[in-house]
Amino acid sequence: MPPSASADPRPGAAPSGADAVLVGFARALRAAGVAVSSERVHAFLRAVSVLRPGVRADVYWAGRLTLCADRDDLERYERVFDAYFGSGRPPVRAVRAAPRPRLRPLPREAPDGLRGGGDEDRPGPPVASRASSAEVLRHRDMAGLDAAERAQVRRLLAAFALRGASRRSARRRPARRGAVDPHRTVRELLRRGGEPALPRRHARSERPRRVVLLVDVSGSMGPYADALLRFAHAAARARRTEVFTVGTRLTRVTRELSHRDPDLAMAAVGEAVPDWRGGTRLGELLREFLDRWGQRGMARGAVVVLLSDGWERGDPRLLADQMRRLHRLAHRVVWANPLKARPGYAPLAAGMAAALPSVDAFVEGHSLAALERLAAVVRGADTGGGGTATAGGVRAGGTGPGRGGSVVEGAGGSGWGEWEGVERA
Repeated sequence: MPPSASADPRPGAAPSGADAVLVGFARALRAAGVAVSSERVHAFLRAVSVLRPGVRADVYWAGRLTLCADRDDLERYERVFDAYFGSGRPPVRAVRAAPRPRLRPLPREAPDGLRGGGDEDRPGPPVASRASSAEVLRHRDMAGLDAAERAQVRRLLAAFALRGASRRSARRRPARRGAVDPHRTVRELLRRGGEPALPRRHARSERPRRVVLLVDVSGSMGPYADALLRFAHAAARARRTEVFTVGTRLTRVTRELSHRDPDLAMAAVGEAVPDWRGGTRLGELLREFLDRWGQRGMARGAVVVLLSDGWERGDPRLLADQMRRLHRLAHRVVWANPLKARPGYAPLAAGMAAALPSVDAFVEGHSLAALERLAAVVRGADTGGGGTATAGGVRAGGTGPGRGGSVVEGAGGSGWGEWEGVERA
């Protein structure tokens, strides 16, 4: 019996079977920048249960009609759907003739000896096909993937989007609610020849904060560097995003990542970065970034994300000083560490331990799901489940006023004092 694709009406109910795959597809859309709300996901699951879950076209149109809010979402929806459910193209328009043609479902992943004849004899939603592997792949550590899985991860990363948390700007825009705009109100009265008119109102507009990504390309980050740079390439499509690589040198690669094609962008980065798989001098390079760019305005009020395992060959005290400088300038400092997801991990490395007191959010960075949570943290929608720790962790001191400290996840409930003692020993 194939798993049911019916939506669970209970709030907070954990999805299972086909629902888990479809919910994972909705999460991938959200990571790509599509505003997928819980109501839209619920409508998507209900639509798939009413239609034919085993037919690719029905799943495609159910998602397109329920998950997309405007025309800008359609292109992202196409990319994510092809990467998640396979490379087959859905029909350009709905089929009006009856009966509708039944497209061939994708084959199940089964041993060769158990495979039968036609695919039409295998009912079931896309959970039995490539979608199931894509959902499992979202949670796999990228360091252990083979060539085919890395190619699929690259296709999913190409649909990512990264947007900084919103802030209120000084400029005002016309609005239905807000303070009375005297200039527009007077102009409206003059246009009406002095006749009474409703007052015109305006409100402050919101714009996303700048996002600065510092990607570690040292030797210890080799298994993750390509995926993290492709994540940075997807983020660099936004105008207010800057990307730097750190290793033994600091290299600004925002221009190289401006290529629309990810492979061309990676080739350009490969030519521009001279310190691939070298050592790590986080403290010195962070000081160079702050002196040359950050202090002059790039880091002021921005969301700064460091993607590194925290290994430091230089003086950890220098890194601690520069992290405090960065924390005073930036709106928020986020550190994504691929090693954080490993069982029993604790930030015992000298660099990581020195930096943590100035970090607002310490998250994982080893998988697609972890990068999706990182994107949520950057845009201010902090969630649990592998993001900032909410249980079993402790707050690191040294944070600025009004930030509430940073929450870091401990190993087995170990406190920061225990980690510091082990490191000093």
